[in-house]
Amino acid sequence: MQVVVYSKLLKPQDIPHVQNLFDALHEYGINAFVYAPYLEALRGKIDFRRDVGRFEGYVDFSVKKIDFVITLGGDGTILGAITLIRDRQVPIMGINLGRLGFLASIEKSRVREAIQLLHEGRYHIDERGMLYLESSLPVFGDDCFALNDFTLLKRDTSSMITIHAFVNGAYLNTYWADGIIVSTPTGSTGYSLSCGGPIIFPNSGNFVVTPVAPHNLNVRPIVIADDSVISF
Repeated sequence: MQVVVYSKLLKPQDIPHVQNLFDALHEYGINAFVYAPYLEALRGKIDFRRDVGRFEGYVDFSVKKIDFVITLGGDGTILGAITLIRDRQVPIMGINLGRLGFLASIEKSRVREAIQLLHEGRYHIDERGMLYLESSLPVFGDDCFALNDFTLLKRDTSSMITIHAFVNGAYLNTYWADGIIVSTPTGSTGYSLSCGGPIIFPNSGNFVVTPVAPHNLNVRPIVIADDSVISF
């Protein structure tokens, strides 16, 4: 088994838990690749116990057989890992070293137990839908996948904007609003919810389109199938 270890930064108080992770990976014979910026942060502070590889990003999935990505942090760290995984469908195991742990649900005190269960194949994969964005403007670069949502917003100093929305090429609505949110079920409890959107069950197979501060109060969020193509 081969895994990628991903995190954004190393805090001094997290060093013992990170060491526990690499001790467990060594104990169960799991090969590890470490995200390059994080690898540099770990050098001299962590005993890897065995040789670890260097993981640069998305292209490495084409040349390395990666079974899991292990994130160390909070939910924001998982969202960061998503930008590297994109469409590779590699499962993520989130160890919570941060504040928000709705997705990164494994407690840091249970790192060794989690690696043991991973090694023994005693786990369940919770599948989540994602959004993919195509744009005629080069504003997103390679960050065109989202686990939570995509949002179009007006500038701070501008008036509300006009957004013409289409689903599978058919006209849906014209929104006069401060913006619009396209959210997955995972993201439905975030920004969309605060703008009046519904909470969607993770495996419901839907997206929700939620206007932000619409001019017409009769314009409400709408739920559509997640195999739809939404265009603006």
